[in-house]
Amino acid sequence: MARIDLTISEKELEGAVRRARERNIIIPTFAQQRDPSKIPARIKEELSKIGLWDITSRNLFRITWKNEPVPFGGGYDGVNYIELPSSLTGVPCRIIGLVGKWFPTGAHKVGATFGCLVPRLVTGQFDPEVQKAVWPSTGNYCRGGAYDATLLACESIAILPEGMSRERFEWLSKVAGEVIATPGTESNVKEIFDKCWELRATGEPLVIFNQFDEFGNYLWHYDLTGHAMEEVLQKELRKDDQYFGLALTTGSAGTLGCGDYMKQLFPASKVAASEALQCPTLLQNGYGAHRIEGIGDKHVPWIHNVKNTDMIVAIDDNAVVNLARLFNEQPGREFLVKQGVPEDLVGKLDLLGFSSIANMLSTIKMAKYYECGENDVLLTVFTDSMELYESRLREMHAETGEYQYQDAARHFDRYIMGESTDNLEELTHYSRRRVHNLKYYTWVEQQGKTYEEIMDQWYEKNYWTDIQGQVDDIDDLITEFNNRVGLL
Repeated sequence: MARIDLTISEKELEGAVRRARERNIIIPTFAQQRDPSKIPARIKEELSKIGLWDITSRNLFRITWKNEPVPFGGGYDGVNYIELPSSLTGVPCRIIGLVGKWFPTGAHKVGATFGCLVPRLVTGQFDPEVQKAVWPSTGNYCRGGAYDATLLACESIAILPEGMSRERFEWLSKVAGEVIATPGTESNVKEIFDKCWELRATGEPLVIFNQFDEFGNYLWHYDLTGHAMEEVLQKELRKDDQYFGLALTTGSAGTLGCGDYMKQLFPASKVAASEALQCPTLLQNGYGAHRIEGIGDKHVPWIHNVKNTDMIVAIDDNAVVNLARLFNEQPGREFLVKQGVPEDLVGKLDLLGFSSIANMLSTIKMAKYYECGENDVLLTVFTDSMELYESRLREMHAETGEYQYQDAARHFDRYIMGESTDNLEELTHYSRRRVHNLKYYTWVEQQGKTYEEIMDQWYEKNYWTDIQGQVDDIDDLITEFNNRVGLL
């Protein structure tokens, strides 16, 4: 039976309470992140004088999909999302994406890391006076972890491949206690795992928060991202519309937790998991390297509930990097406007970073395969924005020269209108089992999981629902922690 361990370690908990009292730390509940109207007025008043990315514990209360989309002093509004019209996507159905830019750090991973660290902190399983929090990642997760750790007065170590964008390293150097660059780029996840084992062997007081096996990552997205998607549908579904499904790049597979939530609301809905064509692990049991920063490869994350995945999609990284230029360089934007894409939307396409563009393309492929019509609504997530990839645009400019109108026409026609239904697979029971079985090689052979655990993930009826049911228990522990701190 899988559950997040909520066992209380009283001595260490006393230290965490003392640290929080000294540093003026109040921790929001999941319920407050879902519904910011429950946040105390005093905290909202403090936030009116604070920037979205500021290093202050009050920004814990901005770990929500509902921040007002402004960089400073914002309050709360509805869920941040945009709808992509058919003139941009080439498909008749409605595609809506939740926008991650308006989280602190500019990416929703700050929520996933909250879901991992806070349960350990409020139970005393993580001692901020002694231990360091280690955040292995290919980019946004370790940024979110370092940020949350700093806000919660915890020391942190960020681990990410040396080939990730310069913006990530520059920002981490100011926030994380230590930054470790491992060999490779986006698809070199095993090298990150190996570094974690090296750190364990030192005997230092560390806690490894591995996003690929931390159920707090899954749970935060199941609850927070799932509810956000539900609210978007409540607002956007017209009389004859139907919710069809969602498509997401796998990465840690944490965000796919929202697919479990949506399937419980809409049992007939579909979930597509996508990856880079240049590293087709799920699709072809393959390997390789790619340029879609924000997703990880060469293994199946432990927290991926493969039983709820209906389709595997592979996205060409050439499409992603070229569409980044189409969406962000002036000739590209001018071309899109002439194609009938609304000018106000074109001005917002910088909300889509590399993995967000991959999510968009995955949703388009899914829509084409299932022949979705104008009353079908598909959801995705725009994880982060181009704010984190400006150096990549400069690199491409230096490599290939000025972006031209004819480049825009070619890329739009080839990579969006020409997107096809190749390099995907609709999963059967046994093809799902094939994907699930790939977990064995990483998690049992290399990372210390057991054969019994991997079997439970597939056969135990309540494996995933037991985790889902822990939200209220965690909120009770957060409330008790805040009461002991005594700042409310």
